Amino acid sequence: MSISVLAALTAFAFVTTVTPGPNNLMLMASGANFGFRKTLPHMLGIMVGVSVMVLVVGGGLMSLFDAYPLLSKVLQAVSIAYLLWLAWKIANAAPLKASDEKGTPMTFLQAAAFQWVNPKAWAMCLSAITLYAPDRTLLSVVMVASVFAMVSFPAISIWAWLGLVVRQWLTSPRRNRAFNITMAVLLVGSLYPVLG
Repeated sequence: MSISVLAALTAFAFVTTVTPGPNNLMLMASGANFGFRKTLPHMLGIMVGVSVMVLVVGGGLMSLFDAYPLLSKVLQAVSIAYLLWLAWKIANAAPLKASDEKGTPMTFLQAAAFQWVNPKAWAMCLSAITLYAPDRTLLSVVMVASVFAMVSFPAISIWAWLGLVVRQWLTSPRRNRAFNITMAVLLVGSLYPVLG
């Protein structure tokens, strides 16, 4: 992979992981409700989950989608249903004080597994392999996965930090409820660019 292609891949990975989507909106909500430190496993799960997904997609799963296009429609329907359920859970999350006592942030494994029903993650992985590892050799697929691993954590950290910034504003139950509903609506809205 040439330096110019590597630079383009790095920019692609940063832009696709830093822009709003299900992962980042959930990180912002988690940062606001649980704090940055308790959100770290969620962030690490996203980083590892996306990187493993790139490896699996580039290592052969993409060929399965090429051979059976109906599989992508089934995946899309499952992803939409799960994200709608998740948006409902966010909208109905308890206020900050109750969250600190009862709620728990997403774990490492939950965040890693979530990538498999995240339409934006699928779009990122399929596009990255198509554009930057079209030959689907092991070396090129590993390179794409490695770049995503290095770039995604700093990019998504911004969203957890933004959650901390708004946390101070969320001291009133009414504002906290409005924030959670807004995050849920934005999560549902984040499906439009990926699926539309």
